[in-house]
Amino acid sequence: MMHRLAPPFLAVTLALAALQVPAQAPALQPGDYIAAVVNQDVVAASEVVQRTEQLRQKARQQGEVMPETAGLRKQALEALIEDRVLVTYARETGARIDEAELDRVVANVAAQNKLTLEQLRERLKLDGTDYKSFRENLRDQMMTERVREREVQGRIRVSDAEIDAWIEKKRAALEQGGQINLAQVLVSVPEGAPQSLVDERRAIAQAALVRVQGGEDFAKVAREVSEDGNKARGGQIGLRPADRLPDIFVEAVKGLKTGDVVPQLLRSGAGFHVLKVVERQGAASLTQSQQTHARHILLRPSAQLTAEVAARRMNEYKRQIESGQATFEALARANSEDGSAEAGGDLGWMGAGGFVPEFEEAMNALPLGGISPPVMSRFGLHLIQVLERRTVEIEPKQLREQARSALREQKYDEAYQDWVKDLRAKAFVEVREWLD
Repeated sequence: MMHRLAPPFLAVTLALAALQVPAQAPALQPGDYIAAVVNQDVVAASEVVQRTEQLRQKARQQGEVMPETAGLRKQALEALIEDRVLVTYARETGARIDEAELDRVVANVAAQNKLTLEQLRERLKLDGTDYKSFRENLRDQMMTERVREREVQGRIRVSDAEIDAWIEKKRAALEQGGQINLAQVLVSVPEGAPQSLVDERRAIAQAALVRVQGGEDFAKVAREVSEDGNKARGGQIGLRPADRLPDIFVEAVKGLKTGDVVPQLLRSGAGFHVLKVVERQGAASLTQSQQTHARHILLRPSAQLTAEVAARRMNEYKRQIESGQATFEALARANSEDGSAEAGGDLGWMGAGGFVPEFEEAMNALPLGGISPPVMSRFGLHLIQVLERRTVEIEPKQLREQARSALREQKYDEAYQDWVKDLRAKAFVEVREWLD
């Protein structure tokens, strides 16, 4: 249940603003226009305006260069058409989400946004969104996510030659020094930008490079200049194996030691990069894996149990365990809503990638015997305790399966885009001219 392979219902972690854009066609209001016809549905001009504004707000929040309104509007229209095509296909193939499952996801959406269910209703009302429509839109997103997982995974093929190449790349990366923590200053360049804008953005990045080469604090420059989501952390990406970094980054830092700055700008599809090596960790063995033995208590927020009440209960459980008033095992048996409850919350041994990211990150930060504060994931609220850690040998067959899983994950985005293109080609789509 806790494993990463469970279908990742995207709707649970979306911001409220994103959920307010209908996946299903709304009734066309007087004075509105039809921007596009998709099968039996329409995309209203007002929807395109709303989605355009959301894209604009997202660009501002992430510090990205703002595309022109016409470009944003085209992106918004294409996204809405894609939504309609996917929802139509999900319904035609019989995807269903029952009320109980929808209730759980709505409760998690509220919890992720630090709201009670009543506060969620009020927030939606203030934003002009009908609660019933919100639920149906959420249901549509869950259906399309479920169908997408099924259809896209079936398209992905991984050959033995690709597995061999992955293993060799992994081995070479480990031999070069294990994991690397890089910091970057990113100056983004929009796709299709005119040369004048490219030159302008290059000059900004070059000025940042000159500053850090002159001895100025890299983190300070990153916070002031970078347009990457990690700017608040001084541009640090965090420790990662080399095979999880862009190839141009790996090539650029070859031979560099901790504290070194790559002496020239790097150019990628995202823009211009200034890179610094923050940390290197020693090489690990390709045939060894770190495993953790943990247990947890799970509470699922619902209409009857708000996230706030669940968190208070979890903190009380933690207090009782740490004071010796109760054992973790007994509290898990009595209260946990996970299948592991009968085993006192015991999850057994699990390697990296075995749990959802929020759970795994909190677990990895704990010392042996340590108990986490309440941790929210898409499954609910967790209290986690680490019992043991060990290093185990990986059998050749296991290593190849690990490679296959990693390659399938890498190929997922391309397979998804191909699937959407196929569905779009089979759908009736008519884009109409309109003025906003």
